[in-house]
Amino acid sequence: MNSNNSSPIGVIGGSGLYQIDGLKNQEWITVSTPFGDPSDQYLKGELDGIPVIFLPRHGRQHRIMPSEINHRANICGFRKLGVRWIMAVSAVGSLQEAYKPRDILFPDQFIDRTKKSFEHTYFGGGIVAHVAFADPICVELSQLMYKSAQELGLPAHLGGTYVNMEGPAFSTRAESVANHQAGFDVIGMTNLGEAKCAREAEIAYANMAMITDYDAWKTDEAHVTVEMVIENLRHNAENAKNLIRQTLPGIPVNETLPCHNALATAVLTPRSDWDETILKKLDWLLPQA
Repeated sequence: MNSNNSSPIGVIGGSGLYQIDGLKNQEWITVSTPFGDPSDQYLKGELDGIPVIFLPRHGRQHRIMPSEINHRANICGFRKLGVRWIMAVSAVGSLQEAYKPRDILFPDQFIDRTKKSFEHTYFGGGIVAHVAFADPICVELSQLMYKSAQELGLPAHLGGTYVNMEGPAFSTRAESVANHQAGFDVIGMTNLGEAKCAREAEIAYANMAMITDYDAWKTDEAHVTVEMVIENLRHNAENAKNLIRQTLPGIPVNETLPCHNALATAVLTPRSDWDETILKKLDWLLPQA
C-alpha cells in the first residue's frame, strides 16, 4: 500500500482533466529538462495522504496539440521528481460496437501511426539502447485501475489495442473503417509516445482510455465532432477523478516490477564508449560512473 513515505504517484491529465479535486498542500513546480519544456508546471500535493504529482498533458489552457506534446520532457520531469508510477488519462474514439461512449478501456497494446518515433526515445547520438516493449503497458497497474473501476461500478474493459494516430484532425471515414475492420479497439493521439518514454525512464505506466465517440466508422452514428467530444469529456472527467482516487491506495510502495528495471540489459553501447555529452543529458537516468 502507498503512504506518505513512498515516492509520489504521477498522474497525466488528458483532454478535459486539468486538475484533481481534493489535492491538499498544492504547489506548482517548474522542472527544467535537457529535452525542453514539459507541457506545464507539475502540481504537487497529497490526495488522502498519498503524495501525487499531476501534469496536464495539453497545458492548463489546452494550448498544446497532440503532435506538439514533448513526451520526453514530460516523462523526464516526472522521473526527476521521483515518480516511478504513472496513471494516464486520455480521450479516445471507439473502433468497436462493444465499447460505447463514456465507457473506459484499459489498453494493453499500441499501433503506432505517428511520424515522431525519434522523439519517443532518450537514446541516440552515441548511446544505443533497445528496451523490451512487447507489453507496452504495466499490466499490474492497469489491472489495479480496472479493479477500481469495477468497485466504482463504472463501465470498464480490460485489454485492447490503441491506435495512436498523428492528428490533430480526426480520422477520415476510410481510415476509421480500416481500423475497425482490422479489429483494433480505440483510437487516440497521445499515449504511445508517453508509454515509450516511460518504459525507457523505468516508470510503470498505464492508461485509462475514456471513450467519447465512435470515431467515423459507424455510419449509423454521427461522425466525431469537437462538440460531441466535449459533452462526453465532462462526464468522463468526473469518472477519471474518482477512479484515480480509488486506485491510489492500492499502488505498491516498492518499485520492483520489470518496468522499473527496463534498462538493465537494454543498453548496447559499452560504458567505456558512452558519449559524455549524451551521458550528461541523461544524468537523471543513467549511472554516471
